[in-house]
Amino acid sequence: MKLAIASLLAGSAAAFAPTLSGNQAVSSTQLYGRKPFISGNWKLNPQTKEEALTLAKGIASSITDDSPDADVALFVPYVFIESAMGAVGDKLNVGAEGACPEISGALTGAISTSMLKSIGVKWALAGHSERRVIFGETDDYINAQCLKIIDDGMSVMLCIGESLAEFEQELAGSVCAVQLKKGMKGIKKEDLDKVVIAYEPVWAIGTGKVATPQIAQDVHATCRAILADMYDQEAADSVRILYGGSVTPESVDDLMSQPDIDGALVGGASLDIEKFSRIINFQV
Repeated sequence: MKLAIASLLAGSAAAFAPTLSGNQAVSSTQLYGRKPFISGNWKLNPQTKEEALTLAKGIASSITDDSPDADVALFVPYVFIESAMGAVGDKLNVGAEGACPEISGALTGAISTSMLKSIGVKWALAGHSERRVIFGETDDYINAQCLKIIDDGMSVMLCIGESLAEFEQELAGSVCAVQLKKGMKGIKKEDLDKVVIAYEPVWAIGTGKVATPQIAQDVHATCRAILADMYDQEAADSVRILYGGSVTPESVDDLMSQPDIDGALVGGASLDIEKFSRIINFQV
């Protein structure tokens, strides 16, 4: 795995790594009161309602009094949302994998925020790389999604990240800056508590490759600096930034130990009860 990005962004990482007296490092997640957030994205899985219920119940049962004090959410196919909600109770949130920015009309196959809100959905994804690449969703469309989700009183997880070609050209910071600025255009500072950012390097999604903790931390610190430029430092320090891209039980602890990594958006491992349970119960 290329490490060139580490040198490109190294300055940002140092600038956003708070310390205690005696130079003892402390996570800025803890310092700024950002509650960790572990989330799973089921994508086009599983194939039946029965499988979805078994998976949801198994994941919910892994959250105990001994689990970390973290928010947990599952983003599931629309047809499973209500069933999954019933299966997990108040253990975790069940969100939608997307939402149409239009409220009604001749838009076959679309799901509106008002439809989602009417069944109790509080969270929705926007900007996932698969929606950008496969379905052609543009930055403007993604921005409209974010604004509509927030306007309807829900919260949005905005996904950003660079492709393999962009990573190899050391453009991660530039790509994230564009996607953040365009995706969050018009979002007010007072609404940032309804926004979570998920940094997902596209080259790591579903490939088994994972950015080293230092590479991920460097990009997260850069994203936080971009948010500070867009709003202010206080606002930037309040926003949770999650890492996604082949997160596994083996990689989660080191990732969650980084000062600017506030959680994870997990794909494949969220379809395995044992693996996702270990990720939920990360250790730092």
